[in-house]
Amino acid sequence: MTTVIWLIRDTFRQSLASGVFWILLAVTLMATALCLSMRVEATSSPTAAGPDALVVGHRITNDAAQSRQLDQEDAAGHLTVAYGAIRIPLARDVRNTVKFLELILAGGVADTLGVLLTLVWTAGFLPGFLDRRSVSVLLAKPAPRWMLLAGKYAGVLAFVLFHAMLFVGLTWLAIGSRTGIWDAAYLYSIPLLLLHFSVFFSVSLLLAVLTRSTVVCVFGTIVFWFIAWGMNYGRHVLAIQAQVAPSGRFSVAMNAVVDVGYWVLPKPADFGMILYDSLGAKNFFGSAFDMTALAAHGFSLWLSVLTSLAFAAYMLFASAQRFSTIDY
Repeated sequence: MTTVIWLIRDTFRQSLASGVFWILLAVTLMATALCLSMRVEATSSPTAAGPDALVVGHRITNDAAQSRQLDQEDAAGHLTVAYGAIRIPLARDVRNTVKFLELILAGGVADTLGVLLTLVWTAGFLPGFLDRRSVSVLLAKPAPRWMLLAGKYAGVLAFVLFHAMLFVGLTWLAIGSRTGIWDAAYLYSIPLLLLHFSVFFSVSLLLAVLTRSTVVCVFGTIVFWFIAWGMNYGRHVLAIQAQVAPSGRFSVAMNAVVDVGYWVLPKPADFGMILYDSLGAKNFFGSAFDMTALAAHGFSLWLSVLTSLAFAAYMLFASAQRFSTIDY
């Protein structure tokens, strides 16, 4: 444990020295400042009439049907951002407006763009750690090599977890303080973001052990993410088509190959589905896939997560095996 804790501390020190820590902190502060600058008017808000009351114009009602009628009679409201500099008309009450903003922050900024950028920014941690000049000092210690590698991997995950908690926590506090809506489901995005990152960072770990090249880690991991996403999305499309039109244009062998690729590779599209479902995205974007058709084809979100974790575990095992045979 002492070795692992030391490596976690070393990862944070490395992030401060490389500037990655400050880049992620700047992104978090900008998102928080944007949330603090917003204002939602003529929408749902907790009032003296009760937490389910809807404020429509200047009238309050606890009846959902009447609220919809009043909503048609009065202005739907608006969202102002940057202290009124940007004004966006709304057609939702405040709870749905807050939910929509959280979907953008968690699903768009943090999950897709955030994970990819964090993979790029942290790709240099492992090649620098495995460099002959720095790792030779660690190899002289009594700790086994696999523990050194696992400790560095845990250090990067701890670093990403810290910034995920900072980003989600501060934006949640900012949105809640401005709107009075405290949506606890938004906090579920923290473990989901860490899970998504950890699976693909295991690929970066293996590439670092094999090549000790930051460039290979960056491009290799990003290209692999897009391949895995394409396989994930393509498999669901084929599965739905097979349910709708069993005698489709794709052969049985083609479907079998795609199925194997889907179950073997990690599943970034499924991670996004889990995140969006936890935040109630169906009310805004609908469902990306026909879940009934996917379930009939053997789809399970839990099994998807478990197989992705199994892939990450194999990457860690292969990296440790390779690292133990490298002659420094």
